[in-house]
Amino acid sequence: MIWVVCVLLLFIFQTATILIGEYKRPAKTVAWLVVLFIFPIIGFIMYYFLAKEYSQRKIVKRRGRRKSEENRHQWMDLESHTQEGKEQRYQLYEDSRLCGMLHNIPGSAISPNNRVEVLRNADVTYEAMLKAIEKATEHIHFEFYTIRHDETGMRFQEALIRKAMEGVKVRVIYDGIGSYSLSKAYINRCKQAGIEIYPFLRPLIAFFDKRMNYRNHRKIIVIDGLVGFVGGINIGNEYLGGDPKLGFWRDTHLQLHGDSVYYLQQTFMTDWLFVSSERLADNSLFPEHDEPRSSLVQVISSGPDAYWDAIQEMFFAGIVAAKKRIYMTTPYFIPDASITMALKTAVISGVDVRIILPYKADSRIVQYASRSYLLELMQAGVQFYLYHEGFMHAKVMIIDHIMATVGTANVDMRSFFSNFELNAVMFNRDVIDRLEADFLMDLKGCKELKLSEFEQRSRVEKIKEVVARLLSPLF
Repeated sequence: MIWVVCVLLLFIFQTATILIGEYKRPAKTVAWLVVLFIFPIIGFIMYYFLAKEYSQRKIVKRRGRRKSEENRHQWMDLESHTQEGKEQRYQLYEDSRLCGMLHNIPGSAISPNNRVEVLRNADVTYEAMLKAIEKATEHIHFEFYTIRHDETGMRFQEALIRKAMEGVKVRVIYDGIGSYSLSKAYINRCKQAGIEIYPFLRPLIAFFDKRMNYRNHRKIIVIDGLVGFVGGINIGNEYLGGDPKLGFWRDTHLQLHGDSVYYLQQTFMTDWLFVSSERLADNSLFPEHDEPRSSLVQVISSGPDAYWDAIQEMFFAGIVAAKKRIYMTTPYFIPDASITMALKTAVISGVDVRIILPYKADSRIVQYASRSYLLELMQAGVQFYLYHEGFMHAKVMIIDHIMATVGTANVDMRSFFSNFELNAVMFNRDVIDRLEADFLMDLKGCKELKLSEFEQRSRVEKIKEVVARLLSPLF
């Protein structure tokens, strides 16, 4: 009898710990309670090692405050390049609330002097990246969630080694979990050639330091502080269609020139300080450029070490501001309550809301979780399209003709609240029109998911969706 009481007290203790630790996010609380109910002891161990709020860690709080103070003057210097565009950007905005929200995101000024090139799919993107790398004379900053030791990874390795041997400073960051299969031979060859290469949280260290759940999902290249790349494409053969299961990958990336590259640079420098403990303070990392005032760009970074969920708030503000249309592509769709309500409110108000999702999935449980959110949105009038010509991996949102965003963040709770992400927001009509043209082209390869058909899915499918939905805040 005593052991029954002990087990009951232990279960109550575990439940209370989760309730207290996750009180700010009820959905996450429910997810962890489900895990605990299914796996009473193992679930709590998983919670202990995986669910620690990154921002609650004392070292992160100190680092965040120190980072803010150390970078304050540098941000002021960067923003001095963009002050002349204030009046122009306010004139371009059609929504003062959206303008005010974006303008007040810390360390993320809207810069006017940029040139933006939209890159469709990995073949075009890789060629543009390699061409830019080949022209580097001072430094190459190379940061990716996934780097594969395959033909594509080797191609980039050769290009980086060649520049390092020419005397160009090459720094590389890869995520310890996203690049878990990257071989020691690949890393050692880079080091032997003079490339500085570091992981962002090695899996084993991250596990015992209770940071396993936090991943650096950013994809950044900065060449000489003048040319930058950001978007959804990692380094690997699968992005060229080399995955036998998924086939062709549809993706979107950006090549940036001008002021916006300074913000890519600053984000890399912050991550470099974290992985290497080396502070990059050379002014040559922010060289003068001669890009004209042609395109407004805002680079927004977010992560669990920040005080703002900046990318999630940007998505929410954009959806709320929409008056005519919201076009969105995302490989993973697990929206939080605020994004769900914003989409429902928009479509009920007469906004044309179309969302492209992949038909083929790289994760079945994530696909089931995504589909659990579709019914209530479809009933409200949101139109969902499933991409049939391969795997849809692009991360794009277009709001009317006033803004569009491309970056690393998916429309899911992991990207919004747990991962380190980076998105670029564009405000110029020519860039928005190009992204719209790509979206409409993608629609031709899609089949609309009809509400009447979706409601007829089997009971087994619905049960899978319910279970996945309960766990979805953890994905």
